[in-house]
Amino acid sequence: MIGLGQIVIVLSVAVIAVPLFKRAGLGAVLGYIAAGMVLGPYGLGVFKAPDNVMHMSEFGVVLLMFVIGIELQFSRLKALRKPIFGLGSLQVVLCVAALGGAMVLAGGSYTAAIVVGCALALSSTAFVLQLLAEKKELTSAHGRLSFAFLLFQDISVIPIMAFLPFLAGGGETNAGWQDLLTDAVQIVVLFAAIVIVARYLLRGALKFVHSTGVREISIAATLLVVSGTALLMEFVGLSMALGAFVAGVLLAESEFRHQLEADIEPFKGLLLGLFFISVGMTLNLSKVISSPLQLLSVALLLMLIKTVVIAAVGYWGGKIKGVNALKLGLLLSQGGEFGFVILSLAGQLDLVDRVLREQMTAVITLSMILTPLLLTLFEKLTPHLVRETEPAFEQPDEVQSGVVIAGFGRYGQISGRLLASLQIPFTALDISPDQVDVVRKFGNKVHYGDASQLDVLHAAKTGDAKVLVLAIDDISASLRTARLMQQNFPHVRILARARNRRHAHCLMDAGVTWILRETYLSALATAEELLVTLGRERAEAQELTTLFREADQRTLRRQYGMHHDPEKIIESSKESAEALRGLFEQDLAGTDHPPR
Repeated sequence: MIGLGQIVIVLSVAVIAVPLFKRAGLGAVLGYIAAGMVLGPYGLGVFKAPDNVMHMSEFGVVLLMFVIGIELQFSRLKALRKPIFGLGSLQVVLCVAALGGAMVLAGGSYTAAIVVGCALALSSTAFVLQLLAEKKELTSAHGRLSFAFLLFQDISVIPIMAFLPFLAGGGETNAGWQDLLTDAVQIVVLFAAIVIVARYLLRGALKFVHSTGVREISIAATLLVVSGTALLMEFVGLSMALGAFVAGVLLAESEFRHQLEADIEPFKGLLLGLFFISVGMTLNLSKVISSPLQLLSVALLLMLIKTVVIAAVGYWGGKIKGVNALKLGLLLSQGGEFGFVILSLAGQLDLVDRVLREQMTAVITLSMILTPLLLTLFEKLTPHLVRETEPAFEQPDEVQSGVVIAGFGRYGQISGRLLASLQIPFTALDISPDQVDVVRKFGNKVHYGDASQLDVLHAAKTGDAKVLVLAIDDISASLRTARLMQQNFPHVRILARARNRRHAHCLMDAGVTWILRETYLSALATAEELLVTLGRERAEAQELTTLFREADQRTLRRQYGMHHDPEKIIESSKESAEALRGLFEQDLAGTDHPPR
């Protein structure tokens, strides 16, 4: 159990280590690992049992896979089936064979070679995806192939762990095969149940929860979806991360996509950081110090073998060009968190001895530490080549369009309908589940989400947009969104809807320059028709309403800055009304208009 004092110490060390490593260009991941090395049983000894910390923090990996599933969507996952199952299986088999062969050449037994080959062939999903996210390369060609390989590795953990008892001689009976068949049937049934629940029941349940407007309950519902799916997967022997990924994919097409991602993001980041800290805790510094050259050479040999094999698969099968294939191999060259699990199970089955297990655990941790270091060195040695990444692909439509509409009620829908008619994609956000449901029935693509929250704006890729249509009806939420946009995305132009003059002045305070009061133009059109009905010519009525509009806009700008003083506003309005009467008298008398 982690105490409050330990939490304070962890946060303190992480707050110091991570910024220092980031500033040194080594990345946040290495900073977390360094913090873990300091706090672990082989450092200051603040934590005596790093396995407990790692077990708790693995939920961060689960949340990461859920977010990736939400961003991927089923149609895109279907497009990745060849690299996942074709190239993914090839690189796992080749890595197991190469690493196992190296173990045999080093004098190990065939049994130990198979176990070590399987354990070391699996890379770290959390580690690689975090590195790709930091470098903004998740959508590059080598980023996509990295994800495909990692996803297959997560899937392959199941048959590997099922195979180890057979390797130990405990699964050679017919009963063993029957148990394996029973497990397979359970997995198929579970997947079918998850698909049915996600498609036909979960959306309605999420709509009901979000309609309450209670933020913490919405977050609790999101965490329940992720943890519940992960728990079911673990119950039948599958990876919790794989279960969360499946849940994310099934919810990727729902209107709650961006809100779910925003709800998960803070927990994902913190728990992933804790996971990397726990990895640092597992490194036995005394063992490394006692035989540094041996463990370091084994870790480098592991990384060399995996880099060569994975780069070759990426180059010949994945069509990754030139030096980017080497970058793909280097990204996946480390051992992973599932390696610890496989080695632990193998030790329980007496397939490997304790000394070898501890050595391979240290090698996996060392390879994790070396990966960002070698990757940074690689990028510095080949700067002009590394930047030549493959074109981004499978970007969501909302990123390509550059348009985000915040608020999709009667006002925001006008812009949306026009864009849809011109086949210009956009991302629409609305906080009302009922409104989202009604709009989607008419074929419009709109997502449930509160645009006045920064994490929702990030989830909707607002930073990649060219323009945000601020059409939120609620004044306070509109102003919060405007301030967040100016603070975090000042390069994105805002086209804002104002409820009234005071709302418009407050939007000006927030830095918005293009503002239109929601009923202003329709009211002007009504006034023009009123003049025509009273006997004025259409051209004269249009000119008079234009004069009124220009004078009113000047008044609006002049009154900005005094909108907090009602007496000054009243006085200014009286002066403006008197000036407007004089302007109309000059116009009706046929005199020239004064300069405007």
